[in-house]
Amino acid sequence: MAAMILSNAISHTFHDIIPSIFLGAPGEDTALAVLPGHTLLLEGQGAQAIRLSALGSAGSVVFSMFTVIPLSLLFVKSYSLIQENMAFILIFVVFVMVMTEKDEYYHGEGRQKVWRKRVYALLLFGMSGLLGVFAFRMDYLAVPVIDWGQGSILLPLLSGLFGASQLIVSLFSDPVIPTQYDSKPELETGKIVRGMVTGSIFGSIVAWLPGISSSIATVFARLFVKQEEKSSNSGYGNNEAFLSSSKEFIVSISGVNTSNAIFGLMALAFVGKTRSGAMVAINELIGGVSLELSLVVLFLCAILLTSLLSYFSTIYLGDNIHHVLEKVDYPKLCYGIIFFLAVMVLLSTGLFGLLVFVIAIPIGMLAPFLGVKKSHVMGVILLPVILYFI
Repeated sequence: MAAMILSNAISHTFHDIIPSIFLGAPGEDTALAVLPGHTLLLEGQGAQAIRLSALGSAGSVVFSMFTVIPLSLLFVKSYSLIQENMAFILIFVVFVMVMTEKDEYYHGEGRQKVWRKRVYALLLFGMSGLLGVFAFRMDYLAVPVIDWGQGSILLPLLSGLFGASQLIVSLFSDPVIPTQYDSKPELETGKIVRGMVTGSIFGSIVAWLPGISSSIATVFARLFVKQEEKSSNSGYGNNEAFLSSSKEFIVSISGVNTSNAIFGLMALAFVGKTRSGAMVAINELIGGVSLELSLVVLFLCAILLTSLLSYFSTIYLGDNIHHVLEKVDYPKLCYGIIFFLAVMVLLSTGLFGLLVFVIAIPIGMLAPFLGVKKSHVMGVILLPVILYFI
């Protein structure tokens, strides 16, 4: 059962790019991929973006298998030092996240305009963080309507901030999927490799830090991927540099997500810490004991097999999913998912959870309207964790 859950988590890192690009409804891990993905989708290169994402995830698996033991031993050796300075590390991460936000500067308008998005990002981090502090301190009120065990307050928080909020934003537009062309990747090998490596490295690092998600790791990986600006005087197809950087960015995001999932298993095996819902479930299934070598080998084999199958299924879906989506009533699909989320929150966490879910939705909607990264909403976990270590 634990191997099945792990396989599901790995498979998810391959396939979650598909709704991010074709439906505009990303999860938290792929929220940053929406703009580059939609850029390629509008160019008829959505299937190519999916194939590049699959390459990024598959390359991350290969990279991780060669580095998982030495990097894990390095992290274990320095883990006590990391633990002692966790608050300062997390504060530094928040600082870098905020400072990566920037707005266009026009001569004569004043430097304060450059800082506008940084202020928005800090505001969004603070709002989501305060919601997280409130929800975690009052989580004893999250009494499930159906007695199937104590529900996690993370369900209404993350469903509202990243799920329902993005679906509602998507409903403001009338999505049209243009004709898609051949999915053969048109990106230099060097850029593909660079995207894989940077994504894999930062994905492996954040797996050892509490409250740090894949999207935050992507912010750091993005510092090593040159982001070209789209020319205002030309269409998407005439701006090859912008399209190229978008493709490399998608490779990097996918590498982050898959590497993070793999090294999350190593964090559980070596230091007994869980960094994702999948790892929490696996830890409970094995009785909360340290992973034995035989189990680690079994799980790594499961990861390899799952990655191989997921690589081909992701490409197949990317090449064919637009034919299916052309026949789907997208608004009805969004409404149905939002309703399903609300019902699950109510059944799992009661009226208090539903209240948290409703409050979280407008906070999650602020990011696209303010023009800042959705990753700042991870303040919902980061701020409580920082306060805990302080």
